[in-house]
Amino acid sequence: MGRSTRHDVVRCNWVSKGGPEEIQYHDEEWGVPVYDDQLLFECITLEGAQAGLSWKTILLKREGYRAAFAGFDPEKVARFTDKRQQKLLDNPAIVRNKLKVASTITNAQVFLKVANEFDSFSNYLWDFAGGEPIKNGWENSSQVPASTPLSDKLSKDLKKRGFRFVGTTICYSFLQATGVINDHLVTCFRYDQV
Repeated sequence: MGRSTRHDVVRCNWVSKGGPEEIQYHDEEWGVPVYDDQLLFECITLEGAQAGLSWKTILLKREGYRAAFAGFDPEKVARFTDKRQQKLLDNPAIVRNKLKVASTITNAQVFLKVANEFDSFSNYLWDFAGGEPIKNGWENSSQVPASTPLSDKLSKDLKKRGFRFVGTTICYSFLQATGVINDHLVTCFRYDQV
């Protein structure tokens, strides 16, 4: 889909006051079903990095994250040494939080184990939704929950496997971002497209 930053279309409320980064992300990526493991690793990493921060902050640092974390290749990230981790903490292109940086490396290691067990992380993730996107029908943003029993279940299982920064609210955002759950408002032009 081409870049769509038109202002004459109806979008989800959360992006209505957003800048071009948020609009482009909403119009082209948010809620589109993702099956590619490397992109899923990117999404779960960025959702965890966003904890306590604005999504705009993460979008503005996204390219910095891609460069710092080997294009989000989980096999490469899983092998990052303590020295490499320390170098990341000096990198202003990412959120320099020691726990978040360390969790990305740990999560890469666990991500690979899950992918191996289920033949892909995508298989693991989509099993939670029965293999099909869940399409909600919210009319306004006040109806959209911060978490659900599904995000609770995913969070609990990810934590049991060793993932970090995967609380239920982060997991719900991850499910929305990767299209496992379509939470575009019914009035949004993207609702029927994804």
